Amino acid sequence: MQKFINWALPIYIAFVFLQSLFFKFSGSEETVIIFNTIGTWMVDIGLPQGFAEDFRNYGGTATGVAELIASILVLIPATRVWGALAGIMVMSGAIFFHLFTPLGVVRIVDAAGNTDGGVLFIMACGVWLSSLALLYIDRRRLLSLLGR
Repeated sequence: MQKFINWALPIYIAFVFLQSLFFKFSGSEETVIIFNTIGTWMVDIGLPQGFAEDFRNYGGTATGVAELIASILVLIPATRVWGALAGIMVMSGAIFFHLFTPLGVVRIVDAAGNTDGGVLFIMACGVWLSSLALLYIDRRRLLSLLGR
């Protein structure tokens, strides 16, 4: 059972991250809506306009690169802890933006106002929990990386 979990969790994490890369790297309408919504919120709370514009323009690509790296790391047993840590960091940001910005848990996916029913948020939570579980399973390696 342990061996199944050791592979099922990384495969799930990589699947979620990799299937989203097309949207992030192609500048799809969904990605544009997400990063424009957050960029507008950044300006509304007083962050510099230039920072918000950079987030709007490059946030999807930067997030996609981080997800690609996390996917590769989590699938290699020797680097799995690093991939799980990256997964937690990326998904902590996603969960934050879903909960504390106008993006929302149930987000708009197109100009017609259709929503995703919360699927993206649920997947983010699933990746976050799966990454946390991997860190727990491989806690000895994590502690050795931390020098303990």
